[in-house]
Amino acid sequence: MPATSASNRAVASNGRGSSSNSSSLLLRRRRLKRNLSAAAAATTTAASSAVTAKMSSALSSASLHTRSLDRKTLLKHRLNQQLQPADREWVRADLHRGCIHVHDRLTSSYPRPVLCTMDNTAGEVADTSPTLYVQLHGEAVRRLSPDERPLQIQNDFLFKLGFKDPWRVQEEGLNTEIGSLLRFYAGKFFHIVFLLRVQLSGTYNVRKGKLQLPVNRWTRRQVILCGTCLIVSSVKESQIGKMHILPLIGGKVEEVKKHNHCLAFSSAGPQSQTYYVSFDSFTEHLRWHRHAAKMVSQRINSVDLSCCSLELLPPNLFYSHDLTHLNLKHNFLPADHRLQFSRLRSLNLSNNHLGQFPLAICDIPTLTEVNLSCNYMDSVPSSVGAMSNLQTFLLDGNSLSELPCELGSLQRLSYLGLSFNQFSHVPQVLERLASMEKLCMAGNNQETLTLQNFRLLHVKHIDLRLNKISVMVPDEPDLLRHVTQLDLRDNQLTELDASIFPRLEVLHCERNHITCLKVKGSLLKGIYASNNELRQLDVSPVPSNLTYMDISRNHMESLPDWLCEAKKLEVLDVSHNLITELPARLFCSNSLRKLSAGHNQLQKLPQRVERPLLEVLDVQHNQLVELPCNLFLKSNSLRCVNASANKLEHLPPSSLSEESHSILQELYLTNNWLTDKCVPMLTGHTHLRVLHMAYNHLQTFPASKMAKLEELEEADLSGNMLKTVPTTIMNCRRMHTLIAHSNSIEVFPEVMQLMEMKCVDLSCNELSEITLPENLPPKLQELDLTGNPRLNLDHKTLEHNIRCFRIDPPPTFSSNEASGGPAVWSHGYTEASGVKNKLCVAALSVNSFCGSREALYGVFDGDRNVEVPYLLQCTMNDVLAEEIHKTKSEEDYMTNTFLVMQRKLGTAGQKLGGSAALCHIRHDPTDPSGCFILTAANVGKCQAILCRDGKPMSLSLLHNVGLEEEYRRIRQHRAIVTEDNKVNGVTDSTRIMGYSFLYPSVIPCPYVQTVTLTPQDEFFILGSRGLWDAVSPTEAVEAVRNVPDGLAAAKKLCTLAQGYGCTDSLSAVVVQLSVSEDCCSCCCSDPPQPPPSPGLGAYPSSSSAIKDRPSDGSLPVPPSSCSEISSEISTSEMSSEVGSTASSDEPPQKLASARNCCALHPACLAGSFQRQLSSATFSSALSDNGLDSEDEEPIAGVFSNGSRVEVEADVHCLKAELSQLSSPQSLLPVTSSQERTLLNLPPPPPPPCTPEPLEDSIDLNLAEAENGLERDESWPGVGAGAGDGGKFPGKRRVNGSVARQEKSHNLIEVAADAPSKKSGGYFTAPAQPDPDDQFIIPPELEEEVKEIMKQHQQKQQKPAGTDQPTDYYDTPL
Repeated sequence: MPATSASNRAVASNGRGSSSNSSSLLLRRRRLKRNLSAAAAATTTAASSAVTAKMSSALSSASLHTRSLDRKTLLKHRLNQQLQPADREWVRADLHRGCIHVHDRLTSSYPRPVLCTMDNTAGEVADTSPTLYVQLHGEAVRRLSPDERPLQIQNDFLFKLGFKDPWRVQEEGLNTEIGSLLRFYAGKFFHIVFLLRVQLSGTYNVRKGKLQLPVNRWTRRQVILCGTCLIVSSVKESQIGKMHILPLIGGKVEEVKKHNHCLAFSSAGPQSQTYYVSFDSFTEHLRWHRHAAKMVSQRINSVDLSCCSLELLPPNLFYSHDLTHLNLKHNFLPADHRLQFSRLRSLNLSNNHLGQFPLAICDIPTLTEVNLSCNYMDSVPSSVGAMSNLQTFLLDGNSLSELPCELGSLQRLSYLGLSFNQFSHVPQVLERLASMEKLCMAGNNQETLTLQNFRLLHVKHIDLRLNKISVMVPDEPDLLRHVTQLDLRDNQLTELDASIFPRLEVLHCERNHITCLKVKGSLLKGIYASNNELRQLDVSPVPSNLTYMDISRNHMESLPDWLCEAKKLEVLDVSHNLITELPARLFCSNSLRKLSAGHNQLQKLPQRVERPLLEVLDVQHNQLVELPCNLFLKSNSLRCVNASANKLEHLPPSSLSEESHSILQELYLTNNWLTDKCVPMLTGHTHLRVLHMAYNHLQTFPASKMAKLEELEEADLSGNMLKTVPTTIMNCRRMHTLIAHSNSIEVFPEVMQLMEMKCVDLSCNELSEITLPENLPPKLQELDLTGNPRLNLDHKTLEHNIRCFRIDPPPTFSSNEASGGPAVWSHGYTEASGVKNKLCVAALSVNSFCGSREALYGVFDGDRNVEVPYLLQCTMNDVLAEEIHKTKSEEDYMTNTFLVMQRKLGTAGQKLGGSAALCHIRHDPTDPSGCFILTAANVGKCQAILCRDGKPMSLSLLHNVGLEEEYRRIRQHRAIVTEDNKVNGVTDSTRIMGYSFLYPSVIPCPYVQTVTLTPQDEFFILGSRGLWDAVSPTEAVEAVRNVPDGLAAAKKLCTLAQGYGCTDSLSAVVVQLSVSEDCCSCCCSDPPQPPPSPGLGAYPSSSSAIKDRPSDGSLPVPPSSCSEISSEISTSEMSSEVGSTASSDEPPQKLASARNCCALHPACLAGSFQRQLSSATFSSALSDNGLDSEDEEPIAGVFSNGSRVEVEADVHCLKAELSQLSSPQSLLPVTSSQERTLLNLPPPPPPPCTPEPLEDSIDLNLAEAENGLERDESWPGVGAGAGDGGKFPGKRRVNGSVARQEKSHNLIEVAADAPSKKSGGYFTAPAQPDPDDQFIIPPELEEEVKEIMKQHQQKQQKPAGTDQPTDYYDTPL
């Protein structure tokens, strides 16, 4: 059928319903803010679009159209652009139907949906409108040919992304959010940045020559700035006739002070000319000045027009006759395009989809460098021999299998790139290239390396990476004397005899299976042989020129003695081997500067130390009992020592007198057997900046010794038995990080008087009281006091404006424990920023996800960016909750969660990326008598490890080019793997979130594994990239297996990783399991129904769980508005509420008796008080606005276990018969802050009945969206203050509780008494109500609220216990 436009049909697709009379005030404010920003953006675009008159007028009209703030008009316009239910039904009736969203090329208006079928062509879809264009991941815009099928293109895109179900692909195509990945335009879209790079043009007043001469007059002329020159027309306001060309490379551009908005353009050379151009506005003057200044500052005549979506070169570019370097990569230029440049030397036409060799470049004899990579070419013409001056010729990433004989006439060719083509052997024509020095043939199909083919070559550098070479046929050594660098990485070699290359200088053979390596050492400078199976290394003669040697991750048991004779060896890496002893004279070397010998079996180090130049010594993870006694005495250059994970009991002295010559700055001694006796040995290291002594046997740290470490900046003393931190730490004026968790510290140290202090972590100790000074350190970013059960905090302490202030919630006990049933899972998590003071990781933990029998945990790592892990943390649980209702297959809903999350990243995911690992625990809905299943999914380098019977079981897979399947996939898409094993030089993971500009080589499709939990499963760990790079899965399991607390276990993992030398951001989540044989013995019976939900009805789970799941385990189909609601709230609008998202607890279930229930079906005892953690616990050391802030970056060693102040929600489990005594209380909506009045209200007693509380702001948003409620986002009782990560947008509550849910559509906040101080409690509050607990009531509601308060006062005066149990009322905090 012909394409049908649905732009004129009005229907709301966000699930609110057109019959709603009132809309949420929160959403209304956001729309207003969005309209204002849209108007500002459109106005800016209109102001800066002076490239052509047509563009300017179009953008101006767009800004005028968007500038209107009439909400009804804007909403009607948007609704007119959305699909009606009838349109969706028409699409879903046939798998060959679908919808594409077409954007206008000039305005950023809402896209216009166009219904079409798989058979509709671009010409039919465009119809009378301009030509259809397609844009991928926000970059280049390609014109669609009339016979291309847009819907087919969209579906193919989604299939390659990872979707498998055709019906799901059809559904994804209906979502407008796909525009950040794939977008159609009616007419060619010109981004203003691209247009300015191509050329600037306009009609202005121009004057030639000196201003003092009266003969020269101002005339109106067409002026163009393009390429390397200024072009002025000779005819008024026209480009016909003679054009005056002014070369600007090396010239000048200056402002003319005597005239407004005037610039003087001057060429270089003795016969320079000057043109004066007077612009109409300051904006144009500034734009021209900026671009011309870049042009005149260039040393070479170069033009960069890459990524400009060019189909033809701009005609004005050909006026740049002196152009020598032209970059045209990532465009859509045709292969037959003429290049009329007589002086061109360098030309880059890579990634232009040429399809065939551009013959026009053969007519440019001056070319010395040509790049034609990634152009789908399968042959090279014979005319290539005409480019006689060619020196560099890059043909990588094509489909070439042979070369023409005429290529041999290029006698000046020195570098030939043939990587990632289809060559099975070395082309014979290369023997005629006498000047060639470098030959790159990586990623081809060579299986046998026949060295006779290199006999007649003159190549010095041979790159044969990523082939399939398993056999090397040798040749006479004298015939291979020209080879100096050989690269055989990532092949299948088992033996390598490189001694047949007598003049070899650098050898790369990493990631093979080599057991024996022979190399000629005469001229050898570098050996790179890591990740092999080496047992024998034969280098002869002694390599006197060797400077770098890496044989890590092999099977070496000993090192050759000639290492001590290598006079120029500077870096030696022998880590991860089986070495038991180092050469005796290794520490006598006068050249060795860095030695890495960690992860071996060393029991002692060489005792002979003779003034070495060693600067870095890494001997972690060995069996060392002691270090050489004179290591510090005679190693005057030693700056960093890492001896963590050994059996050290004492340390060598740093000096024999009071005077010390030590320059040691970093000392890592984590996870040893050190005692208090070793502390005096540290005092001689007066320049020590970083000291890690975590998890040793320290009981005290003498104050006199700490006083001598005046330059100390970072100290980690965690995991010891310290009871105090010495007060002399005040002498360490440069101290910025103190980490001392998991000790027995009872007194808070006086570190808050150190002005450089940024991070203090005293979690998991025995602190009872702390007193913070009024003036905190100005740079303080984090104070972590979690895990201190006896801690009392006064009200003033909570008032401090600390960016990340973490404390424990009040004491809790669950009804599970009260009835004797243990919890099935519990967790703890932590984070730590890297040396760049930037927290690029995030953790997600939802203990009760979509019901009491599910949980969700995740870890996200953005490598160097904050945005992607933050967005994943905020949104991924909502997406998963929605996907669970769409399919019963664990692999499908996990996979779809990652794929949907890719589009929800929006523009942030186009250039940025991040790893993700997600674990979902749920009861098997298909097996009523079964137990729990754990589904893990990951992309990138975040991983999950399950401890089963004390042994690690991997739940994740690392996707990289080392996997044959992944390598074949990226090769099909013409990707190039650089020498550091990164796809197109960006990421070493082939599956990762974000980085959509690398599609289809890099996709977000995860690895999914599902296991059934058994009693043998003890816990599982989710960790970021930095954790698993430093700590192996086996060590991680052994390290935390005997740690009973999840928080302490997670902190231990991060502390170990930092002690082992990790400098990246870290995140770890430890989930402890307690699965018994009868854990689900009662799962087959129907669970009791929850009490009827008052007011709004049952609050949905995050994002999409609108309805409660039925007791039989089946999955209900969510309403059709689920995806629209999620799209409306998540990512863009939800970012301001991060921390209060994703609570999906089911309401407490009423049971007559707890006798027949397991741990999963808790019974609420009569009159008992229960406190539950808010289900969603987020951790993110970000600024208040939810975005990364450079001036608020966390620092190295920062740990977190939630957002600022972790808060809980009150849950009161009451008798069933008392639930009927509840009388609905009239709660009225809160209006805007301009209409409020402050009321001082007396504290009421607890109400007769308290149903389950609101724990989730997102749940409230969804309920409001459906019921048309209004709620002010600054109201502190609900939303941001309800979850663990609440950001307290309004006044902070004293006890951290939230307003209860009443049987009414309206809400007010009821004041309560500040909790009194209890022995062993967490909070101490003032006797009088704090001013912060005053509440804001709308004026029109004052009388009704006063009446309600009066009723409460009357009830309060009644004698307690007349008709209620003695323990009925709320338990104080």
